[in-house]
This record gives sequence, structure tokens and C-alpha cells, in this order.
Amino acid sequence: MTTKQIRLTKPQLEFVNAVDQFPCVIAGFGAGKTQAAVVRALVKKLKYPGQNVAYYLPTYDLVRNIGFPRFMEVLEQFGVEGKLNRSNAVIDIEGAGSIIFRTMDTPERIVGYEVADSLVDELDTLKTEQARAVWNKIISRNRQKKPDGSLNTVAVATTPEGFRFVYERWKKSPAPGYRIIKATTYSNSRNLPAGYIDSLKASYPSALLAAYLDGEFVNLTAGSVYPGYDRGLNASTETIRPGEALHVGLDFNVTKMAAVIHVLRDGEPHAVMEYTDVFDTPAMIALIKSQHPGHPIMVYPDASGGSRKANNASVTDLSLLRSAGFTVCVNSQNPAVKDRILSVNALIHKDEQRRYRVNVDTCPHLVESLEKQAYDKYGEPDKAGGLDHVIDAAGYFIAYKFPLVKRTANKIELRAF
Repeated sequence: MTTKQIRLTKPQLEFVNAVDQFPCVIAGFGAGKTQAAVVRALVKKLKYPGQNVAYYLPTYDLVRNIGFPRFMEVLEQFGVEGKLNRSNAVIDIEGAGSIIFRTMDTPERIVGYEVADSLVDELDTLKTEQARAVWNKIISRNRQKKPDGSLNTVAVATTPEGFRFVYERWKKSPAPGYRIIKATTYSNSRNLPAGYIDSLKASYPSALLAAYLDGEFVNLTAGSVYPGYDRGLNASTETIRPGEALHVGLDFNVTKMAAVIHVLRDGEPHAVMEYTDVFDTPAMIALIKSQHPGHPIMVYPDASGGSRKANNASVTDLSLLRSAGFTVCVNSQNPAVKDRILSVNALIHKDEQRRYRVNVDTCPHLVESLEKQAYDKYGEPDKAGGLDHVIDAAGYFIAYKFPLVKRTANKIELRAF
């Protein structure tokens, strides 16, 4: 028996050998994700010759132009005979069953076959709802029982395309068995042509480079509201210390009140706790008092109010905050939305300084809003996605405590001569 060797990068090998039920390699351009997916598919196929493997690509053109030739090339490297049936989109492997190819452009056609393992290439290029439908269909096909009783697996290899299905399923709220393996373009540099990475750097802005070179989830929507925010560079490990003053940004919304608690370190703000989807002002007051006894509470609320009360909402809600013993820091009216955003962005990243820090573990919704909120077609921060409440809360605190522009009132007398 001849031993064949396939050279893989460290992330590729980690993905090929992953025993998780749903591993996902998030890769930059040229990082070798498809090579890793093909090798994993063939390793699974040869390990379980009595079961089949499915390989999914977004369109049939990609199956024909990338899937078929890549598999035949790697089979040759493995020293294994494979027979390609283009009309049925199947590669039959001598003595080891079949690789079944399917596309993801029509989820309703993912029917009529069963496999033990699957590989999904470029899942994140699909729109979120389509990717979700495809994923559910693919999982339903994975039901051939393996002789050793091991799990049926569905592995994903994709370039990150913003905050779509892959982000939601693998990064934001991963269930057991969902694992991310990161592969940067640099990890595969030995297999890339000279100048390839430099050409990417010259062609793409920084946000796209983070996705397409480093394999990071970033906001790819044109007009990100907070383009300078980076969850790593703006990260804080600070937590609340006993008895210290807490600075609470507060946004009033019916059943969706939001608060972000900040502490000051060397005069700079750190977001260290958040509360979202709280019912109303009394409920928020009760929550803050129960969770933070013994702390002086400074509240920086939405000046316009917005509680369930129909009349005089701001006065009523602000009175409730004061009656609770909180110090209320608020101007007679909110700053212009543009000024509030500028104030936040100035603290996030200006002149190579990152003054605003966020604890990623304790403020996940704030992190998501800073990363994902974009401008709508009218040039206003998008509110349709529900990302506005918690970042508005933080913004009221920042705009009051760290205003970008301090305005002064001038009195002008006009006299007749």
C-alpha cells in the first residue's frame, strides 16, 4: 500500500480533522478553504466506503468549474480512481461509494437522497433566509448511519460576508457542536503567487480587508454608522468595582428599554454592563437598584422620554428616576443624532486613539450594534433591525459626558438708531 501525502496548512488540517458535528472554517481569499473542504470530503468518504458524502456549492457553474475538477485533482493525489458522471452530478469512487454534488440556489431541490456527511462551500454568499433554508435542508439529508456509530457531520467552508447566517449560527449564538476555525490568507501564503496579498491590500478598504484577508466578521454594508469600531481593539476587561459610581446611559422605549452601564478608568469610559428589552421605567429602576446596591447611580437618559404614558412622558420618567435617588444628567433636549454619532465615533477611534472601551462578554448587544448598524436609504441610522436601542442608550451618556463640540449661547442686542 502506497502512502500519499497532501500538504495542508495548520488551519486546513484542523478543519479536515475536526470531530465536531458542525465545524466551520472562516477563511480569507486564497486561504485554501475549498482545498480543505475537498480533502475533508474525501477523507470522510474513504473512511466510510459504505456511506455517501454530499458537497454543496452555490450554483451549478461552480460545481462544474470548481467542484468537479478540484475533486478529480485531489483524487489523483490520493491515488484513488474516481468516475465523474456530469449528468447526475456524482463522482463514483471505486469501492467507496459516491460524492453527490448539489447546488444551493434552489433549496427545494435538496431532496431524494441520503448521506452520512456533507461539506458546504461558500454558504455565507447566500442571503440569510436562503442560507437558513438551505442549512435545514442539508441537515435533513444527513441521516445515513455510520458503522461505528459516530455523528453525521456537516462542515462549512466560507469567506465571511458580513453578519449573515454563518455569523448568527456559529459566532453570535453557537449551539453545541458548532465550532469556528479561522484561516487567514497569510496562513496559505506559501501556495499563493507573489504579490497576491499586496494586491488585495491595494484593492480593498480596511473593512473589506478584515473580511477577505483576515477572515473576520465585519459590517460590509455601505455606510456603517460606527466604521471605526473593532471588538478587539476597543475591548475592555474592566468590571464594576465595589461602591464606585456607575454612569448609566438610558433609552426609553415601550417594552424595549435599554441601559448601558459605564465606569470611568483614568477618566475614560468603559461599557461594563447592559440591560435590554426591559418593560418600562419602573421596571428598569427596580432592576438597576436590585443589581447594583451601594453604588451612586448617574443616569444619562433620552431627554425626549418615550414611556407608555401618553402625556408629558419625559417629565414623568425623569421624575421617576430622580425619586429613585438617581442623579439625572440631561439637557433640555437631545443632541442632534449626527452630533451624538460623531461624539461616539470620536471616542471609538480618532487620531489612532481608542478611548471608548466595551466589555465584549458583558455587553454583547452593544457590541453587535456597534458592528452592524448601518445607515438606511434616507441617510439615518437604521432602526428596522432593532439595533438602535442599546447604542442610543450608550450614545446619550457619551454625548453628555464627552460632547464633541461644546456649544455656547451668545446674547445679541439689536437697537434702532
